[in-house]
Amino acid sequence: MSGWDEGAVYYSNQAQFTEASSEAEAAAASTTASRHSVLLKFKEFIRNFEKEKNVFPYRESLVNNPKFLMVHLEDLLSFDSDLPSLLRSSPSDYLPLFETAAAEVLAGLKMKVAGDSGEMVEPQKGEVQILLTSKEDPVSMRSLGAQYISKLVKISGITIAASRIKAKATYVHLICKNCKSARAVPCRPGLGGAIVPRSCDHVPQPGEEPCPIDPWLIVPDKSKYVDQQTLKLQENPEDVPTGELPRNMLLSVDRHLVQTIVPGSRLTIMGIYSIFQASNSSTNHKGAVAVRQPYIRIVGMEETNEASSRGPATFTQEEVEEFKKFASNQDTYEAICSKVAPSIFGHEDVKKAVACLLFGGARKNLPDGVKLRGDINVLLLGDPSTAKSQFLKFVEKTAPIAVYTSGKGSSAAGLTASVIRDSSSREFYLEGGAMVLADGGVVCIDEFDKMRPEDRVAIHEAMEQQTISIAKAGITTVLNSRTSVLAAANPPSGRYDDLKTAQDNIDLQTTILSRFDLIFIVKDIRMYDQDKTIASHIIKVHASAQTVSNDSRTSKEENWLKRYIQYCRSECHPRLSEAACAKLQSDYVDIRRGMRQQANETGESAAIPITVRQLEAIIRLSEALAKMKLSHVATEGDVAEALRLFKVSTMDAARSGINQHINITPDMANEIKQAENQIKRRLGIGNRISERRLIDDLTRMGMNESIVRRAILIMHQRGEVEYQRERHIIVRKV
Repeated sequence: MSGWDEGAVYYSNQAQFTEASSEAEAAAASTTASRHSVLLKFKEFIRNFEKEKNVFPYRESLVNNPKFLMVHLEDLLSFDSDLPSLLRSSPSDYLPLFETAAAEVLAGLKMKVAGDSGEMVEPQKGEVQILLTSKEDPVSMRSLGAQYISKLVKISGITIAASRIKAKATYVHLICKNCKSARAVPCRPGLGGAIVPRSCDHVPQPGEEPCPIDPWLIVPDKSKYVDQQTLKLQENPEDVPTGELPRNMLLSVDRHLVQTIVPGSRLTIMGIYSIFQASNSSTNHKGAVAVRQPYIRIVGMEETNEASSRGPATFTQEEVEEFKKFASNQDTYEAICSKVAPSIFGHEDVKKAVACLLFGGARKNLPDGVKLRGDINVLLLGDPSTAKSQFLKFVEKTAPIAVYTSGKGSSAAGLTASVIRDSSSREFYLEGGAMVLADGGVVCIDEFDKMRPEDRVAIHEAMEQQTISIAKAGITTVLNSRTSVLAAANPPSGRYDDLKTAQDNIDLQTTILSRFDLIFIVKDIRMYDQDKTIASHIIKVHASAQTVSNDSRTSKEENWLKRYIQYCRSECHPRLSEAACAKLQSDYVDIRRGMRQQANETGESAAIPITVRQLEAIIRLSEALAKMKLSHVATEGDVAEALRLFKVSTMDAARSGINQHINITPDMANEIKQAENQIKRRLGIGNRISERRLIDDLTRMGMNESIVRRAILIMHQRGEVEYQRERHIIVRKV
């Protein structure tokens, strides 16, 4: 019975009047009446909606911020159950009504102001932009179809491009070129145009020339404009089905929403799914008048925070209690590490490092504007078939935000950002690459050593400063890339060679190595007992694989770990305690002293430098260990464990491989000298021989194999011989 008490004129249908009033008129009257009643309801809602006793949120926010008004659809629903359904089904009709209502309410809330002549006049009605938000779940971009056209939809994704700001006319001012009469024509919102009438409605006087057809000229200076910007939204990488290309959607924002979004940020938007006639539609659609392109006109958006990709992370009370209970156990650290890649046998320390990487340290913003990164970078270096890529795949599944790339197939522009020219408007815009899309998450880079050096340099800035700066094609900007990097690489000869120095085995530059907090050398050691257990473990995994896939428990556990990581990252930002600081300081000084002594003894610096970055790495590791337990203070125990991890990984890698100047006894030196002479007699200058055969020949002459190998190594360092074909062939140089 809504609308019965409106101030309308009621009459009874008299018998003498025939029922000539057509139904169309009645329908038109009812729609205007209902529109009027909806307008009154909207005004009532803004004025009188109260959250608690005497708190009127919408009225307050209108007075404080008269430009726009954020409206929650849930509040609207609790106020009147019909209004949200009207807004959802035909938003383009009812949103302008809502904005009018807000403008009228605002004018009513303001005081009278003094006019030009001095008397008090009503204030001008300003424009108010209504922004809608709701708590419902976003729909998938792939499911948007024809049934959603001109309805309200909610989707989420990553912005990959933003255009420049354009001015969009709301009213076009027209003037007739014959009789000079003027009129204003409204424009359709979004990407639609104005409909200009064909004829002038001026009645010609006798003897005056009638207006021709199409007489209207547009006067751009007198038209009214608003700001408008187009964005490109791509679906979240984790929502794309495997093997498919991510879809993207055109968005149009206007008025106060322009220039609020930079490429690479994650959004959840509400908008009207609409269509427009593309001007540059491809040639095969030229004849098809009825084919239109979809786009979304945004009526409200929210940026999702770093901790989670699915909107603001909401955890139920039970989940939070379960997390806190789990964190208060004694063996939280071990329990988390056992959940990391359970199908991989052994590699306990690598699993612990991966767990630290997933939780991350705490980011710090200093008063002078310097930002210290809290993300942990890990490099796994080693033999083939040591489950390096499996770790990367596991992290990609478990981290809240993750991007997986392979070294050979990714270029510098694909990792950082590329500048692309728009086909229709011929202007340049930015598209973020993998490091930008994974902002707040993890980038897994496989085959790190196969990357071209100039592409690897592009990651330097992203790994330490956590930004990507770009100066290309007239675009100079800085994008955020607050990501952890987990990289896997093979040594240059394919396998890890114990006879080579650490420098030759880890064939990466010092600059990139110092940016990794932990460097693990993963060797494939041949030991009878270990091989037996690994074989039985792998056979068991393969044998029980079919039964596990039906069981939903494993996926539930993965999901639980993902939620726990999200919760820890959003809730907990630990700091070091006093005692931990003192311990860390003395230990760091000891490590540096040890490294200096080693450099003095051997006469050359270590392959992996120990710098202040490594000190920061230990701090980050201790914070991550504290974060796992949801503790806000990193204790001495955390620092001790972080130092242990650091020693078994990076320090071990720095000391690995052969040390040339192992204290050689005079006898050994003599034997090596003899072996060198034999090699020179056996190999003429410029000749080549297989290494295996050379060693066999010399051992047959009664020499020790390790002595021969060392002799070859020393000759290689002096540059007298060189290796070819992955160290199988030895060539004597001139």
